[in-house]
Amino acid sequence: MRLVQIKVRNFRCFREEIVVDMDDITVFVGKNDSGKSSLLDAIDIFFSDRGIPEPDDLSVHSTDGNVGITCVFESLPATLVLDEQHPTDLAKEHLLSRARRLEVVKAYDCSGSKGKLTGIYARALHPTAEGYHDLLSLTNAKLKQRAKELKVDLSGVNQTINTDLRRAIWAHCGDLQPEERDVELKTEAAGRVWEQLRKSMPVFALFRSDRPSTDQDAEAQDPMKAAVKQAIKAQEAALTAIAETVRTEVQEIATRTVEKIREMDPELASQLTPRVTNKNWDSLFSVSLTGDEDIPVNKRGSGTRRLILLNFFRAKAEQEAEDRDTGVIYAIEEPETSQHPNHQKLLIDAFEDLAVRPGCQVFLTTHTPVLARRFRQQCLRHVTRDASGTPSVQPGTTDETLRAIQSSLGVLPDHSIKVFLGVEGRNDIDFLCGISAALRTAGEDVPDLRQAEVDGHLVFIPLGGSSMDLWISRLEKLNRPEFYLMDRDNPPPQKPKNQDVADALAARGCTVWVTEKRELENYVHPSLIKAEYPNYPGTGDAFEDVPSLFAQAVHEASESGVPWAEVARDLEKLGRKVSQGKRRLNTEFVRGVTPDRLTATDSKDEVRTWLRSLGAVLSAR
Repeated sequence: MRLVQIKVRNFRCFREEIVVDMDDITVFVGKNDSGKSSLLDAIDIFFSDRGIPEPDDLSVHSTDGNVGITCVFESLPATLVLDEQHPTDLAKEHLLSRARRLEVVKAYDCSGSKGKLTGIYARALHPTAEGYHDLLSLTNAKLKQRAKELKVDLSGVNQTINTDLRRAIWAHCGDLQPEERDVELKTEAAGRVWEQLRKSMPVFALFRSDRPSTDQDAEAQDPMKAAVKQAIKAQEAALTAIAETVRTEVQEIATRTVEKIREMDPELASQLTPRVTNKNWDSLFSVSLTGDEDIPVNKRGSGTRRLILLNFFRAKAEQEAEDRDTGVIYAIEEPETSQHPNHQKLLIDAFEDLAVRPGCQVFLTTHTPVLARRFRQQCLRHVTRDASGTPSVQPGTTDETLRAIQSSLGVLPDHSIKVFLGVEGRNDIDFLCGISAALRTAGEDVPDLRQAEVDGHLVFIPLGGSSMDLWISRLEKLNRPEFYLMDRDNPPPQKPKNQDVADALAARGCTVWVTEKRELENYVHPSLIKAEYPNYPGTGDAFEDVPSLFAQAVHEASESGVPWAEVARDLEKLGRKVSQGKRRLNTEFVRGVTPDRLTATDSKDEVRTWLRSLGAVLSAR
C-alpha cells in the first residue's frame, strides 16, 4: 500500500483539517516552528499501535477536544481474507472512497487528562439504504437475522461465511443509495477487516532531528540485537547440545554436593534442591561500532554519529518491512543536521535511490536552501503560518509557492560560485558528472564536474517542471555565467519540447543547449547495455526510448514471471521500473563510456562541446 494523502485536524497548530498530498519523495520546506515536524508526528501516531496524541497535542483553539488523523492509500491489496479461505476485496465490501482509494480515519479524544483512541473508520462510498447500511458491524447470527427480515433468498449461499452473507444481502437491494461516509472498523464484526488491512500497511519509521545519536541508542541497538539473534538461531542445535552437556555436568556436581552435605547435616540437605538454569544466549553479546583506531561511535563527531545512526535506523525499518512483507516509509527530520555539504548531497542521492525502490517512500523536513534546491519542485511542500498563526501547506508545483519558498529560504547562499548549470533532473547531473569523469580518466581535457560541485564552483539547478523559469529568475542578479541543457524529446520536424523556454533564456544572454537526440540516455552506446543484457532491443536510434527498452530487458532477464505487457498496463509499476532504469543508465553504464564509444553515439561532438565550454568558465580566474 502506498500513502498518497494525509489529513490532520485539531492536532497542534492544525486546528482546521489540512490536506497534504504525498509523493514517493515529499520534502516539507519551511521555517522553524511552521508545523513540518507536527505533520510527521501525526503520521507516526497513525501508524503506531501504541501511539496516542497527548492532551498537549490538542490544538489550543479546539472547541471539541477531538483529534482526527487520516491516511489515504493506493496500490491496495487485491484480496482480503476475512473468513477462512474465502477471500473478498475492498470494493466488494464497499470500503473504497469515491476516488477508489482506501481512506482510513483515526479519531482520538484528547479532552481529558490522557488521550484515547475512540474510533477507526473507513471513509468510503458505502450503502445508506435502510437495512443495508450497517452489515459490516453485524455478526454472523445478526446477518442471518437481517437476511430473514429483508426476505433475502440465501439458497446456495454458505451461511457460515459473513462475506457471502453480506454480498447476498447487498445484491438483494435494488438501490443501495451509496454515499461517502465513515464506516466503523472497530466493532467486533468489522475488526477483522482492520486487522487484515493493518498487515498490508507500510512500516512507518520516523528519525527525529533531536535524538541522542549514540551507538547505544535503541534504534542502533535493535538491528544489531536482531543480527545476534539471527546468528544464534542458525547455530541453535549446536548451542542447545552445548547447553545440555554443561547442564548435565553441573547438575551432577550439584547433586553430589547435596549428598555430601547430607552426610554431615541431613536437615540442611533436605532443604536443598539442585537446579541449573541458563540465560538466553543473546544476552551474552553486546554490540558497538568502532573505527579503524578503535574509537567508539559515542566519541566520534556529531555528524558521523548521526550518519551511522541514520543507517541503523534504515536497517531496522527494512527488517521490519521484510518480516511483514510490506512497504516502508522513511520519515527523516532535517537530514542536513551536523552534516558537511558533501554528505548532504550524498544523503539526497541515497533518499532518491530509496524512493524508486518498490514499496518505498521518503518524507523529509528541511529549512535549508541547499537541500530544497536539489529536489524536483513536485516533491516540495511549503509549510507556513500566517500572522494569526494559521498554518498552510502548499505544493511546490505552483508559481506562487515557488516564489514563497525563494522568499523565505533563499536558494543560493553560496557566493563562491563560478557557473550555474540548469538541467532537467538528477539523472542529467549523474550523466554529466559520470561522462566527465570517464573522459578525464581516458586522458581527455574536460573538467571534473563532480569535483567542481564539491568545491562550490559549479551549482547544478534541477529545473524539471512547468515553472522552471521561477527557479532561475533569481540568478540574473548574481552576475554569474548561466548554462542550460535541455532534452529535445521530440524528433524533427517537431520543435524541441522546451523550445520556448530555451529561446527566452537565450534572449537573456544565457548559453542554452538542446540535445540533438531524444535525451541524454541516447548517448550511452547500446553495446554497453547489451554486454550485460544481451536481450536489450535498442539499436542506438537517436529517438528510441532507451530507459523503457532497458527496463524491459532487465525485467525479462529477471525471474519475475510477470509478462512485460502486464507491467506496462500497470502505470505505477512501469514508472518505477523506468525510473530505476534511468538511474542505472546514468550511473553504472555511463562509467563504461570510452572516447570511441562516445564518438560513435555523438557524431556532432555535443557532449564534449558542453564539457569544454563549462571547463573554460571553471578554469577562468
